[in-house]
Amino acid sequence: MKKLSQRLDQYLALRRSMGFDLSFEERVLRKFVSFANDNGFQIISTQLFLDWKASYGSADNNTWSHRLGMVRQFAFWLAEHDDRTEVPSSQLVIGRYRRRVPYIYAPSQIVAIVDEAGRLPSPYGLRAALWQTLFGLIAVTGMRVNEALSLSRQDVDLDHAVLTLRNTKNGKDRQLPVNGDTAHRLAHYAKLRDRLVAHQSSAFFIKEDGEPAGDCGARYNFAQVSRNIGLRSPQAFNRHGDGPRIHDLRHTFAVYTILDWFRDGRDIEAEMYKLSTYLGHSEPKNTFWYIEAVPELMQLAAARAEKRVLEGAS
Repeated sequence: MKKLSQRLDQYLALRRSMGFDLSFEERVLRKFVSFANDNGFQIISTQLFLDWKASYGSADNNTWSHRLGMVRQFAFWLAEHDDRTEVPSSQLVIGRYRRRVPYIYAPSQIVAIVDEAGRLPSPYGLRAALWQTLFGLIAVTGMRVNEALSLSRQDVDLDHAVLTLRNTKNGKDRQLPVNGDTAHRLAHYAKLRDRLVAHQSSAFFIKEDGEPAGDCGARYNFAQVSRNIGLRSPQAFNRHGDGPRIHDLRHTFAVYTILDWFRDGRDIEAEMYKLSTYLGHSEPKNTFWYIEAVPELMQLAAARAEKRVLEGAS
């Protein structure tokens, strides 16, 4: 049975092969594993973390929440190799900020969302076409909801099937190519929009009153669709309720893209930099985060890394 220190070496080597800068995280985890070895712990457990926290010195909850997140990531990976591993609960320490674990929609759920949006009632039928097209566009491009809503007519080049996103979250413009089916659906919406609404703004996505569709409307209609298909529980007073979010369509696009790369045997690190640019991330680490956030991706990455080690040793 390998020692925790040996498992940590494997874990750090795997994540470095994905492009992560681990200088700070390694220092924290080395101290954690050293404490475990010095105190007779052979596996990761909740008690190990609590004992380490009690003896490590004073720090605020934000610091300990960050350290807990590092230990949990290591434990999730280790659990695939040693079923005795206990992943400490994220509720052991509550910090100010914790990145939300993405909800990854099944393909059938995405189809259900788009289909149900097409049944939203309105006097002229534009509401259904608007939100069906918008939700579908986010699902197949991974763009942020506000990026999609900010598209002007000039930004949607249907002849060349290219969308131009301006003044994005990171202050940069970028272009997204779309496939022929997506361009066809955008054209269908635009044709219906222009036929039904006489006085319009310059926005590509507009409501039946001719005004631009907004973020609140997107989230309200997405919540209603989600309730209709059972992804959220019924709510009184038109409340949104809790459940998978519209932004999780973006996460789902990214995860399925990376999964396809693993299955195709592509160079993940090289492809991830392309995806980072496509998604408009400020730093590649925000894209590599998906590998850590989704267990299946982490397992695939670990399996590939171990295969390389075995091939190198043969």
